[in-house]
Amino acid sequence: MSPLTRRTLIAGGIASAGVTALSSGTATAAAYPFTLGVASGEPAPDGFVLWTRLAPSPLNADGLGGMSAADVPVEWQVADDERFARVVRSGSVTTTRAWAHSAHVEVTGLQPGRDYFYRFRAQGFISPTGRAVTAPAPGTSPALTMLFTSCSHYEAGYFTAYRRMAEEHPHLVLHLGDYIYEGAASTTNVRKHAPAVEISGLADYRVRHAQYKTDPDLQAAHAIAPWLPVWDDHEVENNYANLVRNDGSPAGDFRARRAAAYKAYYEHMPLRSAQIPVAENMRLYRRVRWGGLATFHMLDTRQYRDDQACGDGTKVCPEADDPSRTLTGAAQEAWLLDGMRQRLGTWDFLGQQVFFAQRLASADGAKSMDSWDGYSANRDRLQRGWDAAGLRNTVVLTGDVHRSWASNLMNNYKTQDRIVGTELVTTSVTSGGDGNATENGLSDLNPHVKFYKNLRGYVRTVTTPTQVAVDFRFVDRVTTRDYPVKTLQSYVIEAGNPGLQAP
Repeated sequence: MSPLTRRTLIAGGIASAGVTALSSGTATAAAYPFTLGVASGEPAPDGFVLWTRLAPSPLNADGLGGMSAADVPVEWQVADDERFARVVRSGSVTTTRAWAHSAHVEVTGLQPGRDYFYRFRAQGFISPTGRAVTAPAPGTSPALTMLFTSCSHYEAGYFTAYRRMAEEHPHLVLHLGDYIYEGAASTTNVRKHAPAVEISGLADYRVRHAQYKTDPDLQAAHAIAPWLPVWDDHEVENNYANLVRNDGSPAGDFRARRAAAYKAYYEHMPLRSAQIPVAENMRLYRRVRWGGLATFHMLDTRQYRDDQACGDGTKVCPEADDPSRTLTGAAQEAWLLDGMRQRLGTWDFLGQQVFFAQRLASADGAKSMDSWDGYSANRDRLQRGWDAAGLRNTVVLTGDVHRSWASNLMNNYKTQDRIVGTELVTTSVTSGGDGNATENGLSDLNPHVKFYKNLRGYVRTVTTPTQVAVDFRFVDRVTTRDYPVKTLQSYVIEAGNPGLQAP
């Protein structure tokens, strides 16, 4: 692919949707295939994954994006400058109808700790340009700026938080679940889902993912930095547990539905070939190292869990403390503790979905059965495991609950005897709507929980060998476009001293 003199851009120099396609050859603007943007992910010291999907008509009901059955070659380039004057890696990948013409390129041979720029070309068209970042070399610990968020319900509002995240130019972005929502279109929300029904088949999951990815703010967030995504429940069905459904609607084989959802998820995420699903199974838990500074243990708390105890909900339920109950499954639990005990970095970040710290809802001990409180023995084994190994720099990163929280993780929640880790919970991108800045979710029942806010946004962390600086970032409204972002609470977590400190 020869260097180009024309590129599609957004303000700030990284590509987005919603701009006029730049073409070459005989292609026409109507056939522009890069409507879903570009993305990178899974950074390593020598490379990363690049992603795009060809879809000139992304919302076609058949889920194939307006593509024919023919295989399509897609060229790609990686350069160390935005003008692509110095192309350092290039190649071609063939996209197929079987995988919705999605492209996953595992780039290697790059230098550690560097910014790179990438783009694709197919059918005579050039894609937007993205920025990707390689992880630092093993043993090195440059500062890391990381953003994380979750729960981006398309109908509930505009994805302004994604735009503000892109403007921060982070090294890394984590998405902790509920990237899409499976529900039917509403009659009252800000935007409307396509298709209009609750999705359950492969074509519909593809269309729903494509609809979300046409959003220019989401495209900007993907194009600015590599992502580490994990799912929660709404990528398949609300509150499902392994192969146990939340309810019986829509009717059908849930194993087939999960297979369809997992396939569509892989087709739309910058994931490695190790994550290719097989039928209704997909190995999403994985470990990513960031030099000697940090290890990201990305967890899957849906695929292997036991069904929620006592019929789900928030309640008093002795069954929740049954030692045999698991949220992670035995294999993932062993994998996590084994990896943490290897001390691969100064900090261990657990990227996962549901509230980890104990959170009592009432004095009689009522707790959420969908969170780790519904699987307390599994949580206790993990906490005891990393504590016994002498690990003092564990930070749990959480999504799901559409609110921001910050908690100290206690060795014994009843006696509040000793802090063994820290939990940071991000609010949602849009889920829950505009929120309520005056709402107070703190309680004397949970003295280890230190912060709460019901607004939309994300969390920013700046990590060094000595501390993690934490900023909870918010926009006032998502039902109106393009609000500014502001920091409403900050903390510091000191290396060797778990728990939240004033900055």
